[in-house]
Amino acid sequence: MRATVRDSLLVCWRNLMRIPRIPELAIFAVLQSIMFVVLFAFVFGGAIPLPGYPQPGAYREFLMPGIFAQTIVFAAAITAVGITDDIGKGIIDRFRSLPIARSAVLTGRSLSDVVYNGGILIVLMVSGYVAGWTVRTGFLEFLAGVCLLLLFAFSMSWLGIWLGLLARKVEVASQVTYLTLFPLTFISNAFVPLQALPDWLRPFAEWNPTSTLTSSLRELWGNPNPFVGDSFASQEPVLMTLVWVAVFIVVFGFLGVRRYRGISR
Repeated sequence: MRATVRDSLLVCWRNLMRIPRIPELAIFAVLQSIMFVVLFAFVFGGAIPLPGYPQPGAYREFLMPGIFAQTIVFAAAITAVGITDDIGKGIIDRFRSLPIARSAVLTGRSLSDVVYNGGILIVLMVSGYVAGWTVRTGFLEFLAGVCLLLLFAFSMSWLGIWLGLLARKVEVASQVTYLTLFPLTFISNAFVPLQALPDWLRPFAEWNPTSTLTSSLRELWGNPNPFVGDSFASQEPVLMTLVWVAVFIVVFGFLGVRRYRGISR
């Protein structure tokens, strides 16, 4: 176990060392995050009324938890592309030839993505604060929300690992992940209240993991959350999000390890 942890941390460090060597990865991720904040807060924000919250700036406080959740969900695409790129360049084969735990390759990738997304979240939170977002609860609630985001990022990385192992080309990995993630992010309460959606879409959006994560952050941080349904997902968003985290880790962790072993043969 000690050797496995050590090997996982070494692979994690190797993945993080790509950031200073390829700074464009972090630069464009930061610029994209800031662009989303500016676009939705200042361009669309004035045209989207928030029911029950007439005060100025209410939509920006409503929006930012959704931006955080969207960023974490889309992080799976970065994981998938990175895994596919390593396979194409033969790095995964090189790892398999080394005397390290095989599980360290996947675990190290997921840990490095959590650290990477933590840095992106810091930039997003600073940008959101400048745009008018704030936390209206205490420090412990703020810390709980951050931990929930990072835990969700860890679970989404396993989805990205599985999709990356399935794809044969980086272009395919990018297209497949975005095709999978777009419904999860936009058919949700991240950008508009659930009552603004058609009736036939609302149940899916209400149970959507992006929606439960977004509602959890709004509840923990005291941000506006105008629609609360009677379902378990709406009444207990934090608990439902933890359930989704467990499901993602168990299901896609199992599928990812199984696929990785198949490649090893």
